[in-house]
Amino acid sequence: MESHLTEPAAVTRAAVPGPAARPAPASAEGAVTELYQAHALGMIRLAHIMLGDRQSAEDVVQEAFCGLYRRWPHLSDPASAVPYVRSAVLNRCRSVLRRRTVAQAPRGPAGPAGAAASAESAVLTTEERQEIMRAVRRLPQRQREALVLRFYLDLSAEETASTMGISPGSVRSATHRALAALGRMLEEQS
Repeated sequence: MESHLTEPAAVTRAAVPGPAARPAPASAEGAVTELYQAHALGMIRLAHIMLGDRQSAEDVVQEAFCGLYRRWPHLSDPASAVPYVRSAVLNRCRSVLRRRTVAQAPRGPAGPAGAAASAESAVLTTEERQEIMRAVRRLPQRQREALVLRFYLDLSAEETASTMGISPGSVRSATHRALAALGRMLEEQS
C-alpha cells in the first residue's frame, strides 16, 4: 500500500465512498485533514515503535485516518476523534503483529541518530538505542503498549487506560512490570 504522508488530502480522498455508498458531509474532509496534519506524525511514531518498521507504521496510520473519515458522520463528539484514531492505530498495530511470523526479524531504526560529538559516540548512541528497542519489542504486548503510550506519547494513566481498553490500575501494573523487565533484560546484555 502506498503511503501519502506528504499529501494529507490524499488520505481523505482515498477514503471517499463509492457511488453506491452514502457520501460524507462536506465538513468531514476538512476536519480529518486538519486532524491528520496535526497528529499524523505522533501516530506514526507510536506505530513505528510498536511495529518496528516505518512503512507498516505509515500504512497503519493512514488506514486509521481513513477509518475516521468513513466514521465521521457517526462520531458523537468531534473532540473524541484523536483518542479514536489513537485507539485505531493501536488496534491496527495489534493486527499487524498478529499476522507477522515469529521468524520475521524486527527492522532497524527509522534513521540517523542525529548529531553526535564523535563517530564513536554516534555508534554507541545508535547501538544503545537499538538495544533498548530490541528489549522493548521483546516485552509482552500489553507491557510494550503501556510503556509506549505512557512514556513516548506522554499520556496519563487514565488516557492510556482508555486507549488500551483496561483500567488505570492495570496500566500502572503493566508499566511497573515492563520497566522491571526492561531493567533485567538490559542488565543481562551488559
